[in-house]
Amino acid sequence: MPGVVSNSDVPSSNAVVPFSTGAQEPVIYPIRHGVAGPIHRLAISWGAGNNLRVSFFGKPDSDDEIGGKVVEVKLSADDPEIESDAERRRIAYGSVSPFAHLQSRRNSVSLLSKISPSPYNIDWWEYVMEYSKDIKSLLSSPNTLPESLFEDPRTIIKKTEDPTFLKAAWELIEIFYADKESQSWLPERMVDWLADFDSLFSVEQVTVHSKLVDFQEKLINLQSVEDDPRYWQSISSALALGWLDTVVKMLRLHGSYNLDQLNDRETENGLVEAVAVLISKMPRRRPELASGMLGEKYMSKPDFMKSWEKWRAQLTKLNSSAYWIHCSHHQTREGLKSMLQIMLGDVNSLSIATHHWIELFISQLLYIRPLSVGLESMYSLAQKCIQLKPSSTSHKLVVLMMGILEENTEVVLAECSRSFSPWMVAHAIELLTAGSDEADFLLNEDRSNLGGISIKELYRLIYAQVLSSHPLTWQIAPIYLASCMKQGMALLEILLSSQPVHNNNLLLKILEICRLYELDSVSTNMMKVAGVHHWKQGRKGLGVYWLQQARDEVRLNRIAQTLFDFVGKSISEENFKEWEGLIELLGADSRSAGSLDFLYKYRDFKRSLQRVTDGKNFDACQQAVDSLISLMKSPSTPHRFWLPLLYDSVTTRVIIAFLVLSFNS
Repeated sequence: MPGVVSNSDVPSSNAVVPFSTGAQEPVIYPIRHGVAGPIHRLAISWGAGNNLRVSFFGKPDSDDEIGGKVVEVKLSADDPEIESDAERRRIAYGSVSPFAHLQSRRNSVSLLSKISPSPYNIDWWEYVMEYSKDIKSLLSSPNTLPESLFEDPRTIIKKTEDPTFLKAAWELIEIFYADKESQSWLPERMVDWLADFDSLFSVEQVTVHSKLVDFQEKLINLQSVEDDPRYWQSISSALALGWLDTVVKMLRLHGSYNLDQLNDRETENGLVEAVAVLISKMPRRRPELASGMLGEKYMSKPDFMKSWEKWRAQLTKLNSSAYWIHCSHHQTREGLKSMLQIMLGDVNSLSIATHHWIELFISQLLYIRPLSVGLESMYSLAQKCIQLKPSSTSHKLVVLMMGILEENTEVVLAECSRSFSPWMVAHAIELLTAGSDEADFLLNEDRSNLGGISIKELYRLIYAQVLSSHPLTWQIAPIYLASCMKQGMALLEILLSSQPVHNNNLLLKILEICRLYELDSVSTNMMKVAGVHHWKQGRKGLGVYWLQQARDEVRLNRIAQTLFDFVGKSISEENFKEWEGLIELLGADSRSAGSLDFLYKYRDFKRSLQRVTDGKNFDACQQAVDSLISLMKSPSTPHRFWLPLLYDSVTTRVIIAFLVLSFNS
């Protein structure tokens, strides 16, 4: 692949293709083979499906007998590494169609606009969002759990699908770079993102999601949830992140809702219900509310501000109400007032309710800066949140988030390359350049230190190299190579030329790729190589067929000379019958058959002679004479065959008939 050579002493410096210096621990599978004695030789090959065929060969004994055994090893889908490889191949094949469709649109737009590909004036970002939607659908877990018909009222967290770091990073880049519509409701967009992917942070630290999961496990053993401090802590944490439906559901578990306690705890229940109603009517600046999502949506900024001020006034009024004095349950009173402080945007309350800086960052966007648009002042806010919630680990999503908020495309690209796969970089570049002229210039600028190509082309070439190195994915590499204008087509020719040609199905696939990308010279060379290979392997007819398809006159003439040695020494009936099938294959097209056209004509001549010998009518004699004249006049007939032809004609009285016909004419 193109680029500069990295310094071997410092693996990470100036490296064009990023790589990890840490060696991954291999997975060891014990195999019971039952072969006695030391293993002399081992052979491994793929069987059907996920079966691995391992052949063990023992050491030959004095009688030159070799003992051995073939073991079929089934690679279970439970193995995480193998399942990961299969998942990567699924994503690789699934992303081909959206990527190719977007490139086709780019080419069409470029032709229509008569400018280089930077078509932001025609809402190019909408095409990119369609592309991103297809990719997100592909990244969704295929093992999504079906929704239950009966909902348990004590179920706080619903598990729909397992989130992945890849999808989390993709959506994060989409939010800040590609989706222009979400810029006006960015706080709510981030609430949705964290609701889907907060569990990914739970591996290294405590999160709101992990706290809710832990509390849900203990909920079944609690008689009065309001007496447990973890109940109010969990509610406050969920409220800080805007998970309103979870908060209201947990409030409904409060003991004051029990019919046997309703009369005795009427004031307490009224306060709980008042807070629940205010939460369910929280103004939310977003285009629509998903099913089951609480709140009141507003997209117009004036309407949202009017409703927001009215709602905050209601919160303030309830917070200063005299009913709190009559609430005898201490935990309920303090828990509800803490929730009101969160909704009023108290920084200290938000900090206590959240666990890492991203949670605190999103909670402040939601309750303190609900009108935030784009990346305006977000980096400074993130720095303040990091000071309040410092983290000892560098989570890859955290590093990616900081690069985005810092508006540093190089950091975003480097983190995608370091923490995720080459697939991610090759496809996410389309999002990075969707609406940013600066990012578009940075990634499309040709660089001398990269061999005259751009960063965008470099990462596509890297991904194409990864695809090309695997026998199950090399077929989709041409799509990415063809999108690289500088070096892609040259590398595509190398890729196709390096493929084996002994398999006809594989060869047909290569020829189809050559046809799609107009690589006529590669197609011709591959057919020539296939023809020579099959001829040398004894598959004469297949060899001649491919040489004919390649119109290789030189090699076909050489084959003709070889056939002449077998057929033409005495032109015996036995020699001719041995090669008649191959001669039949050649056909009458002399342009593709070379000097083998002689053998085809000679076959017709022999058939005519046979009909004359069998005493057929005068027409057979006429046809034999015509064939003889055609052979004698044809430039493809070697001179050394003239005497054998005349000899065969005399023995079958064709010459006499020829003279009679000539005399009569």
